[in-house]
Amino acid sequence: MQVRILFFGVLKDLAGRSAETLDLPEHTALREVLAHYETRIPNLRKLKSALAMSINQQYAAPECELHHGDEVAFLPPVSGGSGAVESDIHHGNSVQIVRERIDTSSLIEGMKCPADGALVVFEGVVRNNSRGRRTLFLDYEAYEEMALRQMKDLVEKAVSQFRVRQVALVHRIGRLQIGESSVVISVASAHRAAAFEACRWLIDTLKCTVPIWKKEYFEDGAVWADGEPFPAEISQSGNRPETCI
Repeated sequence: MQVRILFFGVLKDLAGRSAETLDLPEHTALREVLAHYETRIPNLRKLKSALAMSINQQYAAPECELHHGDEVAFLPPVSGGSGAVESDIHHGNSVQIVRERIDTSSLIEGMKCPADGALVVFEGVVRNNSRGRRTLFLDYEAYEEMALRQMKDLVEKAVSQFRVRQVALVHRIGRLQIGESSVVISVASAHRAAAFEACRWLIDTLKCTVPIWKKEYFEDGAVWADGEPFPAEISQSGNRPETCI
C-alpha cells in the first residue's frame, strides 16, 4: 500500500523535503513509519519525544494502523480579510487562515452587538527581537487543512465552555514584517470576565495544539522557533489518544 508523508517546520529542513510517498506492507502501524524515518533523518531521534503525528489531519497514536491512501504528518512543536487560504463561518463564529494583512478594525466592527457588554481582542504582533538578536522578518507555515479544523474546534469549545456569544479567530501565514499581526482573536460576550477568560484560553491552547510554525530570520541566519510543547495527550512522550483513525 502507499501512504503520503508530510514534513513541517524543522522536520522539513532535516528531511530535505516537504512530502513523499512511502510504500508499506499492509497493517503497518504509525510507530513503524516513525522508526523508519528515525534511521533516515538526522536528529529525529532526539526530537521524538516532542513530536506529534497525525493521520488524515487528526492527531493519532503510534499504534494506529495505516491504510492505503492515508496522509501521515510528522509535526514538531507548534510556534507558537481577503486572501483567505481557508475559512469557516458557523453560527456567527469566524475562523480563517489568511495570507494578507489582517484587518483587525473591520473584524471588531463586524462583531459588535447591542446585547454585548464586552469585546475582548488579542492581537499577536511580530516584534523586532528574539533570542537576543534583531529580527528581520518571520515566515509562518501551516498544515492548513488540519490547522483550520483544529481552530474551528477550539472556537466551538470556547463558546460552549465560557458561554460567550461569538468568536473570531484569524491566523496569517507566509512572510510577516515587523509590526504586522500574525494572529487576531476577538471574543464578544455579555460579561467581560467570560470574554477575557475565553480569549486567554484560545491563544494559549492555539499556541500548543494548532499545526502552525514560524521561522525567525536574523542578519546572521534563520531558525525555526522552538514552539510550545504539545499537550501530553497528543505528544509522543505523553498519553495516547483513545482511538485511532
